[in-house]
Amino acid sequence: MSSVIASTRFSVLDRSRTREGRDAPQALRDTVRLARQVEELGFHRFWVSEHHGVPGVAGSAPTVLASAVAAATSTIRVGTGGVMLPNHQPLVVAEQFGVLESLFPGRIDMGLGRSVGFTDGVRRALGRERHDAEDFGQQLAELLGWFEGTRPDVHARPSEGLRVPPFVLATGEGAAVAAAAGTPLVIGDLRGRERLLGAIDRYRAGFRPSPWAAEPYVVVAGTVAVAETEEQARRLLVPEAWAMAHARTRGTFPPLAPAERIEATAMTEKERGLLESGLRGHIHGTEDQVRDALEKAIQDTGADEVLVTTSTYDRAALLDSFRRLAHIADLTSGNAKAAA
Repeated sequence: MSSVIASTRFSVLDRSRTREGRDAPQALRDTVRLARQVEELGFHRFWVSEHHGVPGVAGSAPTVLASAVAAATSTIRVGTGGVMLPNHQPLVVAEQFGVLESLFPGRIDMGLGRSVGFTDGVRRALGRERHDAEDFGQQLAELLGWFEGTRPDVHARPSEGLRVPPFVLATGEGAAVAAAAGTPLVIGDLRGRERLLGAIDRYRAGFRPSPWAAEPYVVVAGTVAVAETEEQARRLLVPEAWAMAHARTRGTFPPLAPAERIEATAMTEKERGLLESGLRGHIHGTEDQVRDALEKAIQDTGADEVLVTTSTYDRAALLDSFRRLAHIADLTSGNAKAAA
């Protein structure tokens, strides 16, 4: 095994994607089941996400879902990728994570993002505006202050004094917020390598040590699909790529469909182009191919950790992909990188 891969942590983010023929509650139960499975494989973290009003995504309340995941597991770290801080009052977020950390001490991560919703209707329902994302740095400082007890007049219970590791999710400008706050950075995706490297460089250059992190820590996020053949791995990517193409041409983000049906679907030239674009650049293939691609990605970025965000219709094939990835990274050997 590559020494670069051996020194890198591997984690999983699951967005509770719905599948054709299965409802949203089933998607949430599938997320909890997947958490137990990847824990057995030796992955370091399991995170869940926050999406509001998206037909193909069941994960809308990440701290609630994280609680269910933590209760169903025993060793894997559990967190959010992430709670969208502009949608919430920082005090309430601090209280939620304080409760999680109190119930599952030493296992909770607080991943935080700056999105305020995908549509005007969702933002109105949340009582937010698009420009609220511009206050993310200030909101983050307030949130961390609740754990540090910086307010003499109000105290967050049971959060104050607890140490819940914060992570800032970024696609670009958020890297500067993470650097200024002195928090670990979660950034993607691996397809836009040049832009990714620029943001990571700015983060490392601007990083200021804090009580939360003494030095920069980079988590790169992206799709990784491993199968017996390169073509089988590529087909794992088809359902999500088609959902994105469908959303961009028809305005709705559908549940994941079987790859074989998508491949038999009559598409417009634009749809076909968007599908092919959505399939390009992801890390996928056989174990040997993925090992080589991961080694290059980790060397390019200097990543401390890889957060795998793969979604697909076939849950058995998805689990097999994670099993093969665990083999590539030797996650079940009990090595030091899997330690908390």
